[in-house]
Amino acid sequence: MMGKWWRSAALALGISSLAIGVAHATQIFDPSTRTWVNYNPSRAIEYYRAHGSVPGDFRRQVVKFRTAEKPGTVIIDANKHYLYLVLPDFQAIRYGIGVGRDGFGWAGIVRVGRMQEWPTWTPPAEMVARDPKAAKYASGMPGGPDNPLGARALYLYEGNQDTIYRIHGTTEPWSIGLDISSGCIRMNNEDVVDLYSRVEVGAKVIVLMQGAALYRGV
Repeated sequence: MMGKWWRSAALALGISSLAIGVAHATQIFDPSTRTWVNYNPSRAIEYYRAHGSVPGDFRRQVVKFRTAEKPGTVIIDANKHYLYLVLPDFQAIRYGIGVGRDGFGWAGIVRVGRMQEWPTWTPPAEMVARDPKAAKYASGMPGGPDNPLGARALYLYEGNQDTIYRIHGTTEPWSIGLDISSGCIRMNNEDVVDLYSRVEVGAKVIVLMQGAALYRGV
C-alpha cells in the first residue's frame, strides 16, 4: 500500500521518489532583513493588519508546473501551504492555503464528491466532544459570512464515502500559510470562489504532506 501511494504521488509531481519526513515550521522571506523567518499566527495577524493581505507567496498566481496529471486535477502541497490546479501546457494556478495543525495532518488521493455555495457547517462529533464552542452547532450552522466554511466548500470523498475533509473558505483570511485547521484545507474566500468556478465534481485531489499519516484506502 505504501509503495502504491509513493508511485502515485511521484507520478503526480513528475519526480521519481518521495519521502515523508518531519514537518517543519512555515517560513517566509523578509525582504527587509533578506532572511527567512518563521511564520506563526502572531506574525500572520501582524502582517495582515499591516498589509490587508497575506504575503505574496500565498497569493493566487499562475506558475510553471510539470506533472503527468491531467488539467483539472488538484494537487495540494500541504507542507508548503500551496494548492495547485493543473492547467494545460505544464502550468497551474497556485493558491495559498491553511492546513491541519499538529496531529491533524493527512495525505492521500481523493476526489471532489460534491460542491456547495455558502455551505452549512456541521462539526463532526469528535470536534463537538473536544470543543464546547462547536456544541451549539451540532445540528448545523447555516451558511453566511460568519460561517467557518466561508463562501464555498468542495467535499472530498474516497469512492462514495465522505472523508469529512473539505476544501473551503474561511472567516480568518490571515490564517493562510499556517498549520491551523482540524485537517480541512482552507483558502481565502476570493480564492475558493475562483477554484469553485474552475473545478468539477469528480475531480481528482492529491494531498501531500511531510510528517502526515497515510490516509486510509489509498
